[in-house]
Amino acid sequence: MKLVSYQREGADHIAMMVEGRLYNIEKLIQGGPNTMQDLLNDWENCHPRLLQAEKRIVQEGRPLEDAQWNEVMVLSPVPHPPSVRDAYAFRKHVASARKSRGLPMIPVYDEYPVFYFANNRNVYGPGTVTVLPDHLKELDFELEVAVVIGKMGRNIIAEEADQYIAGFTILNDFTARQLQREEMLLNLGPAKGNDFATSMGPHLVTVEELAPYKIRPKRGHTGSRYDLSMMAYLNGKVVSQGNMADMDWTFAELIERASYGVDLYPGDIIGSGTVGTGCFYELNALARS
Repeated sequence: MKLVSYQREGADHIAMMVEGRLYNIEKLIQGGPNTMQDLLNDWENCHPRLLQAEKRIVQEGRPLEDAQWNEVMVLSPVPHPPSVRDAYAFRKHVASARKSRGLPMIPVYDEYPVFYFANNRNVYGPGTVTVLPDHLKELDFELEVAVVIGKMGRNIIAEEADQYIAGFTILNDFTARQLQREEMLLNLGPAKGNDFATSMGPHLVTVEELAPYKIRPKRGHTGSRYDLSMMAYLNGKVVSQGNMADMDWTFAELIERASYGVDLYPGDIIGSGTVGTGCFYELNALARS
């Protein structure tokens, strides 16, 4: 199931997308929520009802169609997430980034997963992203995938953490490399190099939709992985390719780490970190080597 947040006449709505057509969730399930956050706050109740609604759409042939994709402004799947964390789950990216700076791979990477907090108030969906002149100095993309939390939890163990995932979405962590390089000299951050924009979407893809692609974690790890290709385009040309299966730390392990001593809430976002060769910083370093 693919869920979409969109805006029409200044108001936010949510819909299920089937074959490029949007089916407003308020109309699909009586008394249903009208924003993604409301839906996620009641996910365990609404999710099975949405699955039944999806079956009706397929069987009855597009009842209650609300709009087509090109008729609305598509937003980030979760337009106003309570929090955004971004992790370091792909070992290849970390090793390549350190090598480009003349540094060896840090052994502690394999001991526990890490993340930083991104700016949950500067989240974009598809389309235009506004930046300032200093952001354009070595502006970079970072190709990632993210999970959206579907229920509240604290001190979640990795063996149970996949149950807290409502779905997945594509994430692009925009990075101003010059700003990032300057501020990281002080060993605090990232901050201004990353806080101006994070884009996500266009869909929230629910967990059961990806079941055919589920694979076992790497040896010594816990939780699900997915064999799904990841590609980034610039002006219609493929500039980066990877696979979600290359994640070393699983999302279950990231959730366990993130929830240690704190509450996770519905709508919280946890990004995977950059897939190997998923940014120009890495690609340019490889081209020079």
